Parts: sequence; structure tokens; C-alpha cells
Amino acid sequence: MDLAFIPSPSRGVVDLGPIPLRGYAFCIIIGVFVAVWLGNKRWVARGGQSGTVADIAVWAVPFGLVGGRLYHVITDYQLYFSEGRDWVDAFKIWEGGLGIWGAIALGAVGAWIGCRRRGIPLPAWADALAPGIALAQAIGRWGNWFNQELYGKATDVPWALKITSAEDGRVPGTYHPTFLYESLWCVGVAVLVIWADRRFKLGHGRAFALYVASYCAGRAWIEYMRVDDAHHILGVRLNVWTAIVVFVLAVVYLVVSAKIRPGREEIVEPAAVASGEVDGDDASADEPAADKKEPAADKKEPAAEKKEPAEDAAESAEKS
Repeated sequence: MDLAFIPSPSRGVVDLGPIPLRGYAFCIIIGVFVAVWLGNKRWVARGGQSGTVADIAVWAVPFGLVGGRLYHVITDYQLYFSEGRDWVDAFKIWEGGLGIWGAIALGAVGAWIGCRRRGIPLPAWADALAPGIALAQAIGRWGNWFNQELYGKATDVPWALKITSAEDGRVPGTYHPTFLYESLWCVGVAVLVIWADRRFKLGHGRAFALYVASYCAGRAWIEYMRVDDAHHILGVRLNVWTAIVVFVLAVVYLVVSAKIRPGREEIVEPAAVASGEVDGDDASADEPAADKKEPAADKKEPAAEKKEPAEDAAESAEKS
């Protein structure tokens, strides 16, 4: 008898009149808003203009959704193109199925286009958005709970997830809630990136690289727990291999970037400087202090001038 477990929703859709509100889509939308909100705050703190993050997200989000869906369909093609399957389902993104690797890769292309249009460096924008992306993933993972998908091995722990659906090969029972594990891990990643960014003044894409590396470290062991169908290479799930490879690349970028381009960008958005809207920790705090020293230096000049009459008096006394 199960004394405690996490219940699954009986339905993943709530009908608001003729409009179906799907839990999966709702979680994705909330995650995007949180990422843009936090990214905007961090961008302004770095010296950028408010609204820039949202403007670039208009490019990044659609590209990311397409990339995430493409990765999922390509790596799980048997779900859509095998015998008895309908290939049209590949376009039903609301039913679940987004690969974070494809979402980040193609989303970066969209962000690059947006950054070029605004004349700002992509790495700086990515650094500002990094913890927000992690929080968006944490929220988005609850969409899997609505769909009763991507759970782990059978278990009877008190926090087990109870699956009630028997569709698409599911077997009702209690399983490890891997969606919850990844959600909590992503929250931890966001906290880590924010702390490290404040502590070490990460710049030139290193905050984003830290997010990627730390997420991959968690995704590897969480992926290993899952029991849904997946392609394997040398007996290991494809996404585990992807996490390992991307983790190594992110760590290499962190090390090499720190040596080639140490420190943090002084100016992230020239337009903000031109308009006088710079309001961040990268705005030069030394300049006002330097300006304040100049009046003090000027005050010394009158003192020097006061000595001149005294010198003239001394010279007159000598002559007399």
C-alpha cells in the first residue's frame, strides 16, 4: 500500500470555453516570462537598456522552440515515423517533446540575429539571461507532470510519482519523479550562476558556460534514471552522451575564455551609454571619484597664489 506519493493530474488540459489550456504549454509560457523578467533585471544592472532582453527574446524564443522540437523529433523519430504512427504528430508541440540541446543551439542563432540588430555582444546577453533560462527549465519541467511523462524507475519512496495513465505503453504505478529532480536541480543551477557571477564578475559568456556545465552535470545522472524509450550508444542513453560532450565543451570554454579575455565587459550596450541610461556594476565607478579629485587639486592653486605676496614682501625687505 502506498502511504505517500505525488499524484498525477487526471487531465493535462483545462477547457476555457472553446479554448483548451494545456498544462505543458502553460508551463513553457510562464518559464519564458520568468527568464525574460530576470534577464532584464540582470541586463539593466550590467549597464544595458530595459527592454533589450525582451526584444532579442522575440528572436530567440521561436528559434528555440523550433530547435527543441527538431532535436526531439530527430532523436526520437520512431515516435512519429515508425509503423502505426502518424507523422503529423511531430508538429503537435503542445503534447510534449522539447530537447533542451536543440532549443539552446537554435535559440542562440535567433539571439545572435537579435543582438546584431541591436549592436550588442551575444556573450554578454547570454550571461544576463543564463540563470533565467535555468529557472525557465525548472518551471517547464512541470509540463511533463501534466502529461504524465519522463518519469524514472519504479520506486516506493514517499515522494514517488504515481502514474495512472496506461496510454502509449505506460504502466500505472509509482516511479521516481525525474521531472521534479531536474526542476530542483535547475533552481540550484540558477542560484549557483547568480552567486558565481556576483563573486567572480563573470563576463564574455562565462556565466552562460557555467550554466551549461552545471546543468549538464545534473542532466547526466537524471537522464540515467529515466525509463522512457531512447536510443543508446554503447549501452548508454543518447542524451547522457550529449550531456557529457556539452559539459566538456562548456568547461573548456570557461578555462580558455578566462585566459584570453579575463574580466567583464565594461560596456554591454553602447546605446545605453549614449543615452545616459547606464546603471550597472560595470558602469565605471572610478570616473566620478576622479572627477571629485579635480576640484580638490584646484583648491591648492589659490593657496600657492597667497604665498606670492609674502614672497614679494620678503624681497622688498632684503632690498631695503
